[in-house]
Amino acid sequence: MPLLLMLAAAASGQEPERKQTTKDMLPRAAQPFLFSETSLTPDAPPWSINYAGGYGERVTAPFGYSGVVQEVGIKGYLGNRFTLYARAAFGFPDEGKVSGAQQVEVIRDIIGGRSAQGFRLGLGLGGKLDYQHVGAAFSRLTATYETSFWRLNGNMIFEKAFGPGRDAIDVISSLGIQYRLWGNLYAGVEALGEDLEGFWEEDEAEGGAKLLLGPSFNLSPKNSRLSFSVCGGPVILANRSPVVPSDALRDLPLKNGFTVQARLVYDLSGS
Repeated sequence: MPLLLMLAAAASGQEPERKQTTKDMLPRAAQPFLFSETSLTPDAPPWSINYAGGYGERVTAPFGYSGVVQEVGIKGYLGNRFTLYARAAFGFPDEGKVSGAQQVEVIRDIIGGRSAQGFRLGLGLGGKLDYQHVGAAFSRLTATYETSFWRLNGNMIFEKAFGPGRDAIDVISSLGIQYRLWGNLYAGVEALGEDLEGFWEEDEAEGGAKLLLGPSFNLSPKNSRLSFSVCGGPVILANRSPVVPSDALRDLPLKNGFTVQARLVYDLSGS
């Protein structure tokens, strides 16, 4: 929550954006970040399909998958500031059987959302089935601020998993910052945190706090339907809870890990 308040303060205190020139009006990316979800606006591609692949060691969702993961998703603008996002993923572990995960959600901008420029605040609701076949319901608070050269996005997810040994409510927070280096090439950093209550709860139910911080890149070539994103970095166990979930529902890592993921997005509108 402090992250979202900081974004709002930055937006309110920002000097008015200079009038856009033709050079500034570059194609909008439907999904510029790997670990932080943004809502769509009317000047973004209305519908897109994406393919993502990644590799991780000693990690669990939402940081990635221990092994190779392949994912396909669709994202669309429903009008009236509503965004739909759905995905299906398949994980190929170094040992063991292939497992799958699915997720669907709808996000509605409640502040802003008429255009990508400026500040917008959205609220989303959704459901998911994770790699351990445990269902969950979640809500997402997303805050975004964009100018011609900067992108800032923060998410706060409140998730309720319907399985034994899970937290009553799991809180996941993320932050993405990117700066336009040249043309429509952006570079920055992404951060992701889960079970942060482990910093102050010694018996946190899902193994302790976990953090990721790594470089992030996004490219949306002009006159192309394609856009590309890549991000990765170490996944750090900030502490270690002595509590182990019952029935080993989550393959909790005992050491720090890492993950790297890349995404290819195809604009279905052709504009």
